[in-house]
Formats: sequence, structure tokens, C-alpha cells
Amino acid sequence: MSTKPDLTPVTEADRTVEQALRTRITAARPDHGIVGEEFGADESASAWRWVLDPIDGTKNYVRGVPVWATCIGLQHDGVGTVGVVSAPALGRRWWAARGHGAFAAPAGLGAVGASDAGQPIRVSAVTDLADAQLSYDSVMSFEAYGLGERFLELARRCWRTRGLGDFWSHVLVAEGAVDVAAEPEVSIWDVAAVQVIVEEAGGRFTDLGGASRPDGGSAVSTNGVLHDEVLAALR
Repeated sequence: MSTKPDLTPVTEADRTVEQALRTRITAARPDHGIVGEEFGADESASAWRWVLDPIDGTKNYVRGVPVWATCIGLQHDGVGTVGVVSAPALGRRWWAARGHGAFAAPAGLGAVGASDAGQPIRVSAVTDLADAQLSYDSVMSFEAYGLGERFLELARRCWRTRGLGDFWSHVLVAEGAVDVAAEPEVSIWDVAAVQVIVEEAGGRFTDLGGASRPDGGSAVSTNGVLHDEVLAALR
């Protein structure tokens, strides 16, 4: 294992998984662009681009915490069209295609993208923060961006909070188990896939500024009803 400049760990598995994905994608779609966490951007003139996070939650992975996943997003002209998140240690997979809904199933069940391989998922109908469950990555990360007290104020207004972190917070929003997920610092490969899944499940995904984009440096996903209130609390 080595360490990146930002002190996050990099494992042999990270590199091996991303290289395997790049090999498969290049063989099937040689004209498509690819951007990944480990090997950067391999751009092309195509409007299509794959966004890869071979192991989202590497720190969990190296410490034996089972909350980690491979995240695969596909964009067309910068807009997310497909998202797949596979978490083998949790035995779960989530996926969505723009205009076709979002689904979840045990990892390895059926063909990804086939609606009969899993169950449709939908965000919650919670309308009041006092009844909402909030998931986040790290209190210290909010403090690092000068948002520590605002985040704590938001947390105090919610019914329940849990630091589930990473992809899991967002796919649980898509499933309706969590109502709000917030991260003040993310990269495009962290959330390109989950944005499509959350939105196809009826939720809303933006950065902290309210822009519906995965490359804004931050991420907020909600059931949609609570979104503006959450953004206002964190601004």
C-alpha cells in the first residue's frame, strides 16, 4: 500500500480494479473517454466518458470495514446517464439509467441494468427535518471547510444522525433508508455514479452551492423535499 499526496491510502487492489475496468471499457468502447481516481483522464473526442472509482472507501477497505464499493458512471456531454455501485463486502449492488429508474439487488444477482434482476428503489417521503435521518462522512471535514457549526446545527435539527460515509450515505438516500446525505469534499469519481442513482430514485443531488453536478467538489443528496432547507442550513 502507498499513500497519495492528500494522505489517502492507495492499495494494489485500487490499481488492479481500475486497470481491469479500463481494459474492458476500451475493448468494448474504444472511442470513449475515461477518467479514474488512480490513473487520471484518458480523454477522447467522444461525447461519452466513463468515470471510475475502483474502491470508494479505501480507508475502510484497508482496515477491514466492509463499507467500500466500486463506482462506475457513464456521462454523455458531461451529463450522467448510467450509474453502478457494487459493494461486494455488503453483498449489495445499486444501479440506474437515466429515464429508466433505479434498482438494488444482492451483488452478483442477474445482469446489471436489467430491471428484473433487482427491486426498484425510491427515496423517502419525509417532509420535516425533525423526522429525517442524516448521514455524513466526517464532522472534521465540515470543520476544515469552516462549516463545522452549521453542520452541527443541521444535525441537531434532525431526528437521527449517523456517520455512514462515502457511497453508502447516498445510495441509502436512494433507497429511502436515509433522508439526507452530505459531504463537503468529494471528487467526480466519488459521486458520478451515485448522482444518477439518487436522481432516478426520485431524489435530488447537488453540490453545496445547489448545482446539479458531480464535479463541484461537494455533495448533498436528499429525498428532494428537504433539499433546499438542507442547502440553506449549510450555506
